[in-house]
Amino acid sequence: MSAKVYFSRTITPEKVLEMYRLLDRKLPGKVAVKVHSGEKGNQNFLRPDFWKPVVEAVGGTIVECNTAYEGSRDTTKRHLKTLKEHGWNDFFDVDLMDAEGPDMVLEIPDGRRIRKNYVGKDLAKYDSMLVLSHFKGHPMGGFGGALKQLSIGVASSYGKAWIHGAGDPDQIWTADHDSFLESMADAASSVVKYFGDNNMAYVNVMKNLSVDCDCCDVAEDPCMKDIGILVSLDPVAIDQACLDLVYAAKDDPGQGHLLERIESRNGVHTIEAAAALGIGSREYELVEVE
Repeated sequence: MSAKVYFSRTITPEKVLEMYRLLDRKLPGKVAVKVHSGEKGNQNFLRPDFWKPVVEAVGGTIVECNTAYEGSRDTTKRHLKTLKEHGWNDFFDVDLMDAEGPDMVLEIPDGRRIRKNYVGKDLAKYDSMLVLSHFKGHPMGGFGGALKQLSIGVASSYGKAWIHGAGDPDQIWTADHDSFLESMADAASSVVKYFGDNNMAYVNVMKNLSVDCDCCDVAEDPCMKDIGILVSLDPVAIDQACLDLVYAAKDDPGQGHLLERIESRNGVHTIEAAAALGIGSREYELVEVE
């Protein structure tokens, strides 16, 4: 069955909230709002004031986890400092979910590459999750969207290395590439199944379309024009719709550069693997709104 994805070419904080409300989804209980806090020095990540209306509307807590690579977010002390410097604490309650161990382990009995997902233990505090993603390129995944937020984003520092290494953290940068992409899909599926389909919603914003991720302290400037906001209850459909919109932007002079990044990393394979795990559909109805 095809999923519904709402799309608007208008990109404002108020439009994010308006689009989210089209989903008619009341997220229950304590709501985790997954964002990308932004590596120090990165110029492209979406700032807390951009997300403010929708986060306030759901009464959510901003959640993040430490990174597995050296930088401004690789330890709890440094990450908390970066969160504060980037202004997240000015607007919201913030929870660095793996600030203290031990990690929470989500089982993945049907995982293609990994059978466990190591996530920040504070995930257990929450009843539902709103996934706010800045869609853009990514140095390893080809692109980053909802599925990356669910997998690498929710994983603890150790869990990130586990996913990158396809179950062997010692191979964090050297594992077979498609196995890494399939591990991302496995990890994403465990988070979806933990909360349940009725307790999740997704927003992808196609703005500041760089080939690089918000995890890069020195990122390329955006190469494509902004495209719009997408919302859905299906993480596979929303990422597929974003990819299709990039392919449809044939008149954009930067399209080839972003597509080279996505295709050279076989980025679509994460979507293929997630669909095969049954957490969403690549078939969708795109509903464009003004």
